[in-house]
Amino acid sequence: MNWRLLFQIALFFVPLLESAGVSADITAKTLAVIVNKSDPLSIRIAEYYKRVRGIPEKNIIEIELDKTKTVISPAIFKKIKRAVDDSTPERVQGFVLTWVKPYRVGCMSITSAFAFGFDKAYCSTGCGETKMSVYYNSETKFPYTHYKMRPTVSLAALTFNQAKKLIDRGKLSDSTFPPGTGYLVSTSDKERNVRSVNYQYIVRTFPRLPHLKIVHADYIENRRDVLFYFTGLKYVPKIGTNHFLPGAIADHLTSTGGMLTDSKQMSSLKWLQLGATGSYGTVVEPCNFRQKFPNPAIVIKRYTNGETLMEAYWKSVAWPGEGIFIGEPLASPFKSLSKEVYQK
Repeated sequence: MNWRLLFQIALFFVPLLESAGVSADITAKTLAVIVNKSDPLSIRIAEYYKRVRGIPEKNIIEIELDKTKTVISPAIFKKIKRAVDDSTPERVQGFVLTWVKPYRVGCMSITSAFAFGFDKAYCSTGCGETKMSVYYNSETKFPYTHYKMRPTVSLAALTFNQAKKLIDRGKLSDSTFPPGTGYLVSTSDKERNVRSVNYQYIVRTFPRLPHLKIVHADYIENRRDVLFYFTGLKYVPKIGTNHFLPGAIADHLTSTGGMLTDSKQMSSLKWLQLGATGSYGTVVEPCNFRQKFPNPAIVIKRYTNGETLMEAYWKSVAWPGEGIFIGEPLASPFKSLSKEVYQK
């Protein structure tokens, strides 16, 4: 049966008041774009994103950062954050950054620092725990209203062409209900394969759509339907042989994938460069705590139940202080689909 027809039939039998499903409450009107006016690329990305997504002019916030540095000192950042908060309309629930550097504030990722404010409690000492995100697996659609934090995603790209393709993919994904596959890749790297302990649970208890496959290998190749790709390796081979559907989320659990421009391991940025719409990585050595990385079960459930990429991804990480979220935050492939269609 044609997948689009299947979705239409399913929605027809959902009661009228419920057929709208889970709406994406972080929208263009409640998202603020933070632009580095010292960085011509950041300015250009912000202008394009504003136009494509219809971001209100009052939601454009300008700051100045040294675009050559990867790390900002907490002291400098606190002044910037104070100015940003003072300039942000009260209704804004989330931030999007429009640069690739800097990606870190002291021991925190820059996305978590903008979300929570700089706080060492979100950083680990050695291989230790960190402060938990109040937004973790939350049911709220209004994180700033309820928790006084604004989830943040970076539209990270090295060139305008990369950023444009990323933004276009995100926009193109909206309400497409893609019949893609979620690949849960269980690798030979025991230290980085820690998320695989939950793969069987996910497959057994999850909604029938999208399709979920456990792959016992170090990578997948020549797949044309990638909607989710979760794995654990220093470097992931053969990414470019696969086709990522618009809105696809992909990440690899490793130590420093969030060091976007200078990691000795594979940068999370590579996922976006090769077709994914969202990814994640840590900016400092996190040790292999699963809580510091996206929980595939939560990402898949929330994303396919209609939340934006920003909401679903952020809510899936319990300890996000050291991790950077990158991608197109408003991508919403399932935003108007009722929850009931994806439940057994």
